[in-house]
Amino acid sequence: MISHFQWKPLFKSNKIPGWTISFYHNGMKYHGTYNKDGSINWNGETPATDSLEDIITQIHELMLFHVYE
Repeated sequence: MISHFQWKPLFKSNKIPGWTISFYHNGMKYHGTYNKDGSINWNGETPATDSLEDIITQIHELMLFHVYE
């Protein structure tokens, strides 16, 4: 489970999609860029492969809640 999820727009105009994200998972902090197509470009370390799919699903749900609603 991820915690301390944060996001902010990449651009001043909210009409241009793209967001920076950060969160903690199992005591490690991760950073990335969430693109308008839902893909994530990781900055630095990438979460472990065995939990990556679950983490991405959680991020999609959080972005739907915070940005798109």
